Amino acid sequence: MSLEQRINAAWYGRPGWLLLLLPLTFLFRFIAALRRKLISPQSCGAPVIVVGNISVGGSGKTPVVLALANFCRDRAYRVGIVSRGYGGRAPHYPFKLESNTEPGIVGDEPCLIARRSGLPVVVAPDRVAAAKLLVEQHNCNLIISDDGLQHYRLARDIEVLLVDGQRGFGNGHCLPVGPLREPIRRVSSVDLTVINGGSSSLSGHTMLLAGDTAVNLSDGESRCLTDWPQTSRRVHAVAGIGNPSRFFDALRSKGFDVIEHPFADHHIYSESDLQFADDFAVIMTEKDAVKCARFTLENTWMLPVDADIDDAFYAAFSSLLERLPRS
Repeated sequence: MSLEQRINAAWYGRPGWLLLLLPLTFLFRFIAALRRKLISPQSCGAPVIVVGNISVGGSGKTPVVLALANFCRDRAYRVGIVSRGYGGRAPHYPFKLESNTEPGIVGDEPCLIARRSGLPVVVAPDRVAAAKLLVEQHNCNLIISDDGLQHYRLARDIEVLLVDGQRGFGNGHCLPVGPLREPIRRVSSVDLTVINGGSSSLSGHTMLLAGDTAVNLSDGESRCLTDWPQTSRRVHAVAGIGNPSRFFDALRSKGFDVIEHPFADHHIYSESDLQFADDFAVIMTEKDAVKCARFTLENTWMLPVDADIDDAFYAAFSSLLERLPRS
């Protein structure tokens, strides 16, 4: 078992040997609380919705960002989206994505969001600067921040917290003993909580990731998973996301015999990562496919997913939107 696997086992089980680092957790919590108290939020000139989490790793933020962006656009908001651009190396910041911007420049998630939504997306470690660019140069009157719950310099009007329903808050400790960026009590200060996958032990609105149609990376062919040939249901499943097992389980629920290939979140792929000694199809997440489109791959598919959130969430979200100033 690798060190990363051992840490994850302790984060989402009993902390065990990590309890030796408890003094560092107390220091982390103190610094986090001090930052929140001392940092003065700055307005970007438009209302801001932050979609984030308090745990390290993925929790389904990107599909929720897309869902909320579409919801707000349908209500005539001029929506812009900001992200840190994790893993990217942009020539300058803030950096606005173009239709041909590569993930190596801005990161995988901003590329996915820009291509799926068609909305202006700007990345920068300083999200205030990114949001101001969207307001001043693109006339956006509503900003959605992909992640950034802990980026307190950006004043926000609505906070939406995502929680992985399978993993919850892990062992309940902050870094490095546990996976939390902030104590669990932070949950009580957000406006809306969404549980990805649902959970009987967690309180919040329920969300499922819905995806039934795979898209071929080579020729763009679409194929419904229910129409997949029964003789070809043994597949290689590739996932470089925060919780790869969720993707593997989703494929199994569709009747696939899955050969698992988990990678670290934001993994930078080489073509050899996707070459296997057989003819089984390869199915990957859309987030991974964004980084693999440049390869010459046959019988390789991506599975786009959408956030299916309960109606009560949208009723509450609509009520919050109505309170925002609108220009």
